[in-house]
Amino acid sequence: MRKKIELAVLLLFLAILVLLSKNLQKLVSSGNVTAKNKIIVLDSGHGGDDPGKIGVNQAKEKDVNLEIARKIKKRLEKKGWEVVMTREKDEMLGDPQAGNKKIHDMKARVEIINKTMPQAAVSIHQNSYQDEQIRGAQVFYYSHSEEGKRMAEQMQKALLTMDETNTRQAKANDTYYLLKRTEVPTIIVECGFLSNPEEAAKLTDTKYQKKMADAITKGIIACVEN
Repeated sequence: MRKKIELAVLLLFLAILVLLSKNLQKLVSSGNVTAKNKIIVLDSGHGGDDPGKIGVNQAKEKDVNLEIARKIKKRLEKKGWEVVMTREKDEMLGDPQAGNKKIHDMKARVEIINKTMPQAAVSIHQNSYQDEQIRGAQVFYYSHSEEGKRMAEQMQKALLTMDETNTRQAKANDTYYLLKRTEVPTIIVECGFLSNPEEAAKLTDTKYQKKMADAITKGIIACVEN
């Protein structure tokens, strides 16, 4: 009788372990965001000696990138996210004495992202083109990343709130260093064209930057929580 009871207890214990194991697998596979991994890395493109694109209104891309990233950071933090910025001031990253500062800068950005291992990394940039009529926000992702593609498409939808006439689609890329070298889903958000007079004026306007930050924040949350 005693052996039967012990066997029954053992079987019950094993059944509980199997059930717990299945539930744990469901939790992990569902990609649910927990308090421990609610981390986003925001990368403000360029900085310091690297101004990025120069707008028709003489605005420097590096400054616009940082202003928008700061606003996104505030919004994400209010929603309970931890935000790591690759830069929080006007500077290039990496060794300032390096022969090729740009390469060291990009490597430093990738290192920050890979060491942090966030849910996702979002790099903020501004675009430019020789034709001043070209306009519209666009999102880029690594061509070999399915998760990156999904994120970019979600973000592109979120950016439609800024301009419903924008017909641009999320675009794959296999050459951008940041997209190729990061170990987590990473996208690059080109907020608009500094070469377009109308967009250049908007992108340097605080109110418009706040609206852009709102849209990108919503896009980030849609990307990582769905």
